[in-house]
Amino acid sequence: MQKILILDFGGQYNRLIARRVRENHVYCEVHPWSMPLEEIRSYDPIGIIFTGGPQSVYDPTAPHVDPRIFSLGVPILGICYGCQLLAQELGGRVSPAQSDTAREYGKTTVRFDLSCPLFSGLPEESVVWMSHGDYIACLPEGFSLSAESAACPSAAVCDEARGFYGVQFHPEVNHTEYGRAILKNFLFLICKAAGDWTIEDFRRRSVEEIREKVDDGRVLLALSGGVDSSVAAALLSEAVGDRLICVFVDHGLLRENEAEEVVNAFADRSLRLIRVDAEERFLSWLSGISEPEQKRKIIGEEFIRVFEEEARKIGAVDFLAQGTIYPDVIESGAGSAAVIKSHHNVGGLPDIVEFREILEPLRMLFKDEVRELGLSLSLPESLVMRQPFPGPGLAIRIIGEVTREKLNILRRADAIFREEMLRNGLSRSCSQYFAALTNMHSVGVMGDARSYDCAVALRAVTTEDFMTADWARLPFDLLDRVSNRIVNEVPGVNRVFYDITGKPPATVEYE
Repeated sequence: MQKILILDFGGQYNRLIARRVRENHVYCEVHPWSMPLEEIRSYDPIGIIFTGGPQSVYDPTAPHVDPRIFSLGVPILGICYGCQLLAQELGGRVSPAQSDTAREYGKTTVRFDLSCPLFSGLPEESVVWMSHGDYIACLPEGFSLSAESAACPSAAVCDEARGFYGVQFHPEVNHTEYGRAILKNFLFLICKAAGDWTIEDFRRRSVEEIREKVDDGRVLLALSGGVDSSVAAALLSEAVGDRLICVFVDHGLLRENEAEEVVNAFADRSLRLIRVDAEERFLSWLSGISEPEQKRKIIGEEFIRVFEEEARKIGAVDFLAQGTIYPDVIESGAGSAAVIKSHHNVGGLPDIVEFREILEPLRMLFKDEVRELGLSLSLPESLVMRQPFPGPGLAIRIIGEVTREKLNILRRADAIFREEMLRNGLSRSCSQYFAALTNMHSVGVMGDARSYDCAVALRAVTTEDFMTADWARLPFDLLDRVSNRIVNEVPGVNRVFYDITGKPPATVEYE
């Protein structure tokens, strides 16, 4: 299998690079910039991408690569910081931009040298997304300029003989008009990728790897009924058959009627499913807890403890499996990335667990790839295309302390929102939509009397991969109906907001 290696230097768009590579049916993985050279050789990439990053390459504390990487004979593309690193490591000079030179942020017009294969088939001039305060002041030997902007003559550089290319802008973001084409040129014209990696390949290899690892052991799967864990269940079932035991933990933090829906969804499938009623223990541990990370970690640890107890009842369970996907890993602080929030199944795990190993067969897939895999495993479309729901459940859609009263309010408000979206044929128009309960109380007038009740926030987003997201432009008449119903049908609510914040700066979920 041909592979691209992405070395992560801590930039905010790094996982979008991986997404763009996979869109071209070329497999890739993101690894820390400190990945040892021998591991890079073992990975055997057909090309390497250096990502952006927040530091300056001339800073003594800035991350650098083993210089022997440039002798592997593998094409390299440097993006932003990666471009400057490429130049600095190979003998060039990077300098801080002065006010009258090459500092650039945002949309910038660039002229391309179309003789460079990286820009083959592009127009001579286009808009790109810049975000840099340093620039390449002196080129390394063998390099030439291949793109320029009004402020920066080194908007792109290349050494075609050695297969080294650098762009000062970000081709992975949508703001760069021909960014996808630039990355495609790197993959196919420079790295000679075949573009033949498919979800079927992933499925076949994963089944083989799971069988080899598990051997004759037994696997306990944390099944939430959401898309990720359901696809993980189908994949593991194909790999190990009746040695898979699925445990559904009803932690009391689910949406309205969700526990019954989960059990019914798997009733006709040949899976051994155990339902555990753990509402009291989860609410007890969450009592008095308001800090988001602490809530996530409590839920993550308690999940593990429940699974350990069930494993002891079953006897001789070797592996714990989870539906962890790539965005979970990224936001929990993979590689050089900052911790955005600890997902209960990644950063929320306790240090010691009573299993030989934790299996995460979907760990390297984005959400849309998980859905594609689910369909290839013959899961029903109604399940595969289901609205995403976080493992910590409504606990992270309630700002502050979680109580039974707040859960009842939120369940009903969320159900009304989902009912109206479905009734108006908009359930597939958004990637995710839900209600959240704020910790704000405000004065209102209801029935000619003063009220002092809660405020509910509605959230709906559109996204390709959940790494970035835009707020959904829902019809005003729909929002009006949802607001009226919530205020009239849900005791304790007198105000409804609609969240129009993208990701970034916000995240999709609230905590």
